[in-house]
Amino acid sequence: MRISTTSCLCPFLVCLCFFQRYCGASHHVPTKMPFKNQTKLANGEAEIHHRPKRGWIWNQFFVLEEHMGPDAQYVGKLHSNSDKGDGSVEYILTGEGAGTIFVINEVTGDIHATKSLDRERKTHYVLHAQALDRNTKMALEPESEFIIKVQDINDNAPKFPDGPFVALVPEMSEVGTSVLQVTATDADDPTYGNSARIVYSILQGQPYFSVDPKTGIIRTALANMDREAREHYTVVIQAKDMAGQVGGLSGSTTINITLTDVNDNPPKFPQKNYQLYVPESAQVGKPVGKIKANDEDLGVNADIKYSIINSEGANMFSISTDRDTREGIISLKKPLNYERKKTYTLHIEGMNTHVDPRFSYLGSFKDTATLKITVGDVDEAPVFSMDPYIMDVYENAPSGTEVGAVTAQDPDSRNSPVRYFLDSEEEGERFFRIDESSGVIWTTQPLDREDMPWHNITVMASEVDNPSLLSHVPVTVQVLDVNDNPPEIATEEEVIVCESSRPGQVIQTITAVDKDDFANGQRFFFALPSQLPVNPNFTLKDNEDSTASIIARRRRFNHLIQELYELPIVVWDGGEPSLSGTSTLTLRVCPCQRHGRIRMCQGEAFLSSAGLSTGALIAILLCIVILLAIVVLFITLRQNKKEPLIISEEDIRENVVTYDDEGGGEEDTEAFDIIALRNPAAAEELKFRRDVRPEVRQHCGPPRSCRSPSVELDEVDVHEFIKQKLVEADLDTSVPPYDSLQTYAYEGQGSPTGSISPLDSPGTHSEQDYNYLDDWGPEFQKLAELYGEVIHHADDDAETAILYA
Repeated sequence: MRISTTSCLCPFLVCLCFFQRYCGASHHVPTKMPFKNQTKLANGEAEIHHRPKRGWIWNQFFVLEEHMGPDAQYVGKLHSNSDKGDGSVEYILTGEGAGTIFVINEVTGDIHATKSLDRERKTHYVLHAQALDRNTKMALEPESEFIIKVQDINDNAPKFPDGPFVALVPEMSEVGTSVLQVTATDADDPTYGNSARIVYSILQGQPYFSVDPKTGIIRTALANMDREAREHYTVVIQAKDMAGQVGGLSGSTTINITLTDVNDNPPKFPQKNYQLYVPESAQVGKPVGKIKANDEDLGVNADIKYSIINSEGANMFSISTDRDTREGIISLKKPLNYERKKTYTLHIEGMNTHVDPRFSYLGSFKDTATLKITVGDVDEAPVFSMDPYIMDVYENAPSGTEVGAVTAQDPDSRNSPVRYFLDSEEEGERFFRIDESSGVIWTTQPLDREDMPWHNITVMASEVDNPSLLSHVPVTVQVLDVNDNPPEIATEEEVIVCESSRPGQVIQTITAVDKDDFANGQRFFFALPSQLPVNPNFTLKDNEDSTASIIARRRRFNHLIQELYELPIVVWDGGEPSLSGTSTLTLRVCPCQRHGRIRMCQGEAFLSSAGLSTGALIAILLCIVILLAIVVLFITLRQNKKEPLIISEEDIRENVVTYDDEGGGEEDTEAFDIIALRNPAAAEELKFRRDVRPEVRQHCGPPRSCRSPSVELDEVDVHEFIKQKLVEADLDTSVPPYDSLQTYAYEGQGSPTGSISPLDSPGTHSEQDYNYLDDWGPEFQKLAELYGEVIHHADDDAETAILYA
């Protein structure tokens, strides 16, 4: 079996393809091929070996894309060797597009494409063919797979996916300098025909640029393109398929090309001569004018450095470049003086800082101009002849002494008179004054060098005709020294004399001080006062080097006999005239160790003599502080340990609280006065004063003649007294809300000597006086104090038993 297909080799043979499909049907009829895979049997029959029939196997069909005809496009024909032409064979087509895009005639096996196909969307379709017996539906041929390829036609124009483009190229570039490469794409099949073969051409941008027709590289086509003449160019590039033949499709894109700057232009001053007016009052270092050279280049290629190339201008002026404006800033280096020079000529040069050697043939990249500066006359402030002034005057000079003079002059041609005065804000105005016409400075009071050796004042000068113009000058006045201060002994401390000093031994070397300056205060002479008698203990030796030595004149001093000695000393200076002063030194006698080391003087070295160091003292103080803290803690705990007698105010049950404490002294006797048991009359008076101790006075004669009050009390009915107190307690609204039982022990009146109990004592303290022991001497004073303390404690030891119910 053979299957014939139709192949169209190129687009212009489309008509021929159609003619072959419809008119050459004999080529599509399969030809019966004899089977060679047969074996001849003994009976003469041939045994057929079943294997796939080669006539039922094929690879692919072809179909043109974009078919626009009214009828379905014929693709090909399927035919089986089993088909006798009687319609018994049924052809079935399955796979991609079967039944929708591709249809088959079930009887003839003809395949048609019912829709227009686009190769750019899908390049081929995979289908399966079957041949069945129409009656039995049995397969006459095995299922076979084949491909229908969509054949390309030139239906897509080239495109530039990245356009439009922007490109840069330096100005003055050589011909052929590469600018940019553009690439177009074509969706047609590049393997079939020329549909995707692209050729580039330039539509706009000639004669400045060109394009390579194969690669699309854009290059410069004109030499020496100047950015300053034209900076931007628009180039249009066309891409055409079919190798540029007639009928091919095309697309275009735009490239905006900008020429970048190079330093191909030197700076130029707009004019060669300039003039500038500068007043003579212009400040040094400040700008006085500007000048600018133009450069057509951009960025660093237009940077200019200005300089003054002639010495006349360079000595008085300087020039610098403003980076933002590229202007030359002219500043003043020295003060101008209209009276001395009225004009200056400056030769200014402007030169590029970044020169490209490729363009050196264009000439030097610099330019010059001439600037004439005219100095303007200005009314100036007076000018002092010196700056600063240094003057001197002796101290203690009388008020009105001339110190010196300052001189100022009007620098203008008019030479106006000048007026002088002192700065009122300074303190020097208290000590000096100035003549406003002559500039002479006088003192207003005597000056003291020792108080202030230098004075700084400021003298101001102004023109009489124009007081607003002021000039200042500092004046320093040095106060010269005169010998007006007597010398004094330098030391103010006591001189220590050892008890073991020997005659002729140097006790101490002394010096002197003088408030006067070096010339009058560095040479001193020492002596003892001549008008006083000879000192038997000490003498003085002048060492002739502005020092003196105190020397002992006798042996052994004793601080117990005499501790302090006074030694007057007279000191002379070497000034003119010479001044002297007398100073009295105090000499203290102290016990000394060997080699003259001081052992102890008065309260000094008390701790050191005991051999205690600072660390030992700190340890002792810490121990004392710890002991005090322990004592305070013990007392606090003892006080907090006592429990209250009443546990709770709300607990009104009948409880018996007992305690057996030592008598509280005055507190017990105040709370429970037992005298009331023996003196009912007194109890009536103290009925409403239970908080006051009853006063019972006892008049006694000589010592030891007083008897106990209990002896003098009368017999009373204690039983009746207790009943009376019970009634009073029941009616008393101020007592606590519980019963109180008070028990008293009564010894009676049987003893003629009285009771030794403090409860019998009418007073709270013993009135026995032991001061007479002081008359026996200090040894008995301590005994009197001990007796007093014993009696006091005995008065406080009252035994009381209180039961609360």
